[in-house]
Amino acid sequence: MAELNQFRLFDSHFHIIDRRFPLVPNQGYLPDNFTATDYRKRTEAYDLAGGAIVSGSFQAFDQSYLLAALKELGPAFVGVTQLPATVTDDELVRLDDAGVRAVRFNLKRGGSEAAEHLERFARRVHEVVGWHTELYIDALDLADLHHILVRLPTVSIDHLGLSGAGLPELFRLVEKGVKVKATGFGRVDFAVSMAIRQIISINPEALMFGTDLPSTRAPRPFSDEDLFAVVDALGETMARQVFYDNAVRFYRPQRKS
Repeated sequence: MAELNQFRLFDSHFHIIDRRFPLVPNQGYLPDNFTATDYRKRTEAYDLAGGAIVSGSFQAFDQSYLLAALKELGPAFVGVTQLPATVTDDELVRLDDAGVRAVRFNLKRGGSEAAEHLERFARRVHEVVGWHTELYIDALDLADLHHILVRLPTVSIDHLGLSGAGLPELFRLVEKGVKVKATGFGRVDFAVSMAIRQIISINPEALMFGTDLPSTRAPRPFSDEDLFAVVDALGETMARQVFYDNAVRFYRPQRKS
């Protein structure tokens, strides 16, 4: 049996929840605390080389929690934030300097900018600071955005697109260069091993693994077994690429001096 620390991990998707900073109820939901210290403790058995802190619906446009978490976790970690389309270029540069690398559109639960601003805003953040765009969306809704997503410079889809019925459209987007996060296995309604093997067969650089900690509102929270499921499905060599190489190439974390 492989050990958790056998695989170098860049955690492409996790949340920090710190009640010292503003939180906004989403559909009546507020998550429990899950601080940077909690995250370090939960992942201490891993060979953790960095990761991406992702803003949730309940954090809306607040940047204070994210900047604090990035400072605490260090330069190997990056931020994925939610911003209004009216944000200034100066603010984008300030956030980029702090380690933010992407803007998120939460089309599943809200709390982010609306889809009508997707194309123009995604192009703008890429032009100003080189960021990519991330979507939390049910894959069933991807067909309506296909013509936009294939025109954007860089895009990723959270949680394998959630819906088995939407996988054919997700796979079509992977063929066009869209990236996918192998995250939130307890959120999907299909066999994860089948989906990740198909994505890898289309583009070995498209898939990035993440813990989705602390798995807010997931029917089943993240388990260490999810990591081993990727190894079983892809083999150790390809799993190592999915655990580390693909995400580091995508997120461009700062290097420790």
